Amino acid sequence: MSLDATPAPPARPAAWRFDRKYLPLAVTISLFVAMATMGSVSYTGFFSLQVFLNLLIDNAFLCIVAVGMTFVILSGGIDLSVGSVIALTTMVLAWAIERQHWSPWVAIPLVLLMGTSFGALMGFLIQRFRLQPFIVTLAGMFLARGLCYLISIDSISITEPGYSELAQLRIPVWGDASVSIGAVIALGVVAIGIFVAHCTQFGRTVYAVGGSEHSAVLMGLPVRGTVIGVYTLSGFCSALSGVVLTFYMLSGYGLHAVGLELDAIAAVVIGGTLLTGGVGYLAGTLFGVLILGVIQTLIMFDGTLSSWWTKIVIGALLFAFCVLQRVFESRKS
Repeated sequence: MSLDATPAPPARPAAWRFDRKYLPLAVTISLFVAMATMGSVSYTGFFSLQVFLNLLIDNAFLCIVAVGMTFVILSGGIDLSVGSVIALTTMVLAWAIERQHWSPWVAIPLVLLMGTSFGALMGFLIQRFRLQPFIVTLAGMFLARGLCYLISIDSISITEPGYSELAQLRIPVWGDASVSIGAVIALGVVAIGIFVAHCTQFGRTVYAVGGSEHSAVLMGLPVRGTVIGVYTLSGFCSALSGVVLTFYMLSGYGLHAVGLELDAIAAVVIGGTLLTGGVGYLAGTLFGVLILGVIQTLIMFDGTLSSWWTKIVIGALLFAFCVLQRVFESRKS
């Protein structure tokens, strides 16, 4: 061993590099922070914990149904029936509780089973007969909306004392701020959705099917069961969203949630999920819903703008995110 040998220089830590696959999610979160900051600077009283909690309270049902829609879009499909299934759930639930005097603890599992079975049936038809998801779920949309009016053409109010008390329950968070039971359910659904998408075989198969169904088949993945599973999950989320909507509205009506399927798709796309499938994150969907909520809140605080500006801003954001997706895909290829 030579005495003149010099020690090797210490290894330099690897430089941190931002993974470009998180770029759409980072854009979504940055947009939400920018809009919230703009509202806090522009309007007195905007920057408060209760205002931000109200984003979850007012959009809990949209958040739940958007989680199911995210899985469907990740698999490369689409589900247009979610709004009608929500309306049907509210009608059946109100009819069972008010007209048949069933216990809510019996009626709620019944409507959840109904929505789950409805989604499973559509998934079976799509997979078994190789039908386009757009056509099957469009038929499901008309069928579910029509079934609402077989029960009643009028709104059915829910006046059962126990159900009303559960709907008005508030859980304290900090000081005077509180959240509803619907908001807590929505956060729980998002957390479970993130776990299922990233930590289970089902979730990984959904990403694989959305990336390339043919490759997933060659890899021996359970493609058929996964396709049926995503529509079953979407049906369950739609029914659960309908239950949460009855907490919010305390009524069942055939015109509830008209066009909500488009809001759910918009939230998923703004959240960074590719419409072609295979890329996206459940956390992005949550921020997509919050962005829709903060747009409505900004318009409400302004007080001079029509509520239709919500649709105009959402349309502009969708155009921008579609262009961003295209740029992201071209650079990736």
